[in-house]
Amino acid sequence: MSKTQAAAAKPKTRKTDMVLPIYLYGQKVLRKRAQDVAKVTPELAKLAEDMLETMYKSAGIGLAAPQVGHSIRLIVVDITGEEEEKKPYYMFNPVVSVAKGACSAEEGCLSVPGVWADVERPESITVEYLDRSGKPQALRNIDGLMARCIQHEIDHLNGVLFVDKISNTDRTLNEGKLKKLSKESKSVPA
Repeated sequence: MSKTQAAAAKPKTRKTDMVLPIYLYGQKVLRKRAQDVAKVTPELAKLAEDMLETMYKSAGIGLAAPQVGHSIRLIVVDITGEEEEKKPYYMFNPVVSVAKGACSAEEGCLSVPGVWADVERPESITVEYLDRSGKPQALRNIDGLMARCIQHEIDHLNGVLFVDKISNTDRTLNEGKLKKLSKESKSVPA
């Protein structure tokens, strides 16, 4: 998810001063179900750190491994504001084990720049995951932006983008942008 959307520098990926390139709408890796992480290794922990730095430099609040070209079940999330102390979460193999209620709010995505639309999601969730040390963790009864962000990023791990969940009206309003992103990303060899 993103706080603000910057224009894509390249059709396939966007990389300026980021550590990792962000894959854009239309790239196949964004539509695959990511593989489970068998063991959290030092290399995967480093990838998580690089993802977090990329997310911060992109003004994002969440990033999934498929968005940086790695089809594994890993997300990073930090919803703190610029003036707040950072509180990042590294989640390997995250699973929503409890979901309650429903609410709708506007979402955007670093992989779908320039597109914003309302998405309905469960209001409160419990998520279970492995941390950077490979230890099981759980965040219980989380709601608001944190719950929304985690669900958005987990969708990426399942090959689902937020634009798959928007209303027909929003889809029609954004159809031109989506077609352009898809066409540009397919014109560049993977």
